[in-house]
Amino acid sequence: MPPTPPAPHEPADGTGPHAPADGSRPRPRARAALALLAAAALLATATACGPVGDSAAASGDRKHASAPRLPDGAPTSLDDLKRWKDGGWKNWGNWARKAQDFANPIIKDHWQPDRMARAQAAPDVGVRAGGAVGGHGTTDPEPRPVTAEEVARPYHRNMAPVGKIFFDSPKGPMVCSGTVVEDPAHPGKSDLVWTAGHCVHSGRQGGWMRNVVFVPSYNDTGVPMSRVGTTPTRQVTPYGRFWADWITTSGEWIDLGSAESGNAGSAYDFAVLHVRPENGGGKSLQETVGAAAQVWFNAPHADGISSVKAFGYPAAPPYDGARMMACLDRPGRLTMQQGTPAMDRIGCTMTGGTSGGGWFVSRGGRLTLISNTSISSSAHTWLAGPYLGPEAQRVFTTISTKFAGR
Repeated sequence: MPPTPPAPHEPADGTGPHAPADGSRPRPRARAALALLAAAALLATATACGPVGDSAAASGDRKHASAPRLPDGAPTSLDDLKRWKDGGWKNWGNWARKAQDFANPIIKDHWQPDRMARAQAAPDVGVRAGGAVGGHGTTDPEPRPVTAEEVARPYHRNMAPVGKIFFDSPKGPMVCSGTVVEDPAHPGKSDLVWTAGHCVHSGRQGGWMRNVVFVPSYNDTGVPMSRVGTTPTRQVTPYGRFWADWITTSGEWIDLGSAESGNAGSAYDFAVLHVRPENGGGKSLQETVGAAAQVWFNAPHADGISSVKAFGYPAAPPYDGARMMACLDRPGRLTMQQGTPAMDRIGCTMTGGTSGGGWFVSRGGRLTLISNTSISSSAHTWLAGPYLGPEAQRVFTTISTKFAGR
């Protein structure tokens, strides 16, 4: 069993967790725009637009960009920012795909409780029988189903680093799960969130999702989804909303991944977000939440770990996305294609929406992330997550190094 994370911060009034946060080089025409975007942060109140910062993304290996640049179609002036906020982001005709083309300007109050309640589970990345590679000891027998159990409430006292990720896709608003993780470049002050690659980029046939935010301890008291839209904001988003201003994912996911079904890219289905609070403020995400999980790269493979506990917010039936759930099981191995790393697999009944949720073990008495949910069986009897080897470590190091001096 993973240990209880460090005690998160409580609100001053004692009524529940609450923080002020809630509620490559530029192309020629974009150089001047970067200065305007910097000014936009100062003029946000006057323009009614959220601030725009260093918005770009880099992959962890062969796809990473050396410096940020703006993609075609992204806001490049104050007028563009206003048009983007007023609905320009809905134009998916020019869908940014490359690693360096991520842009995610803050749209204040875009994700209100009622809109979050309407968000659907991310595409159910399922695998049917026979969809994996057998032989050579690369795939172990399919595990028995493990019935998911709800995490004790309030969530901020029991699993504070876990939360929901919300994003807009061409199919509408969607959800995944994510985890606050420690950043060696900023001890105790991390702004990093671990999730699945398909929660932020659709892979070989698409591009970057938009309006990507992380909400730690979402729906803290676990009210039914039918009531989330009318529940006080401080209970639904107890620590506020945190917007991604940079995301890294693997080049393998961008080149090979499929958001519709498991394939060779699933072995590299991980991503890391760097976030900032929607309403600004001086505290980091980790300081705000009061907890973060360490990441264990190159951990023992499945046969060297006795048990792992996977967390997430399943949103596809029979679940509705309102509650944090978990499954505890001994992991086995699953290989999707010869030549790709074996994934870890456990029995679990959680469904879509769980994607990106962390898999934890206890290491030295500390909450430690070793994988994230990527794919499931079509019958929702098991989950599989990527092994966090050298590729994942490069993705993580890229984003940590990017913000090391800030």
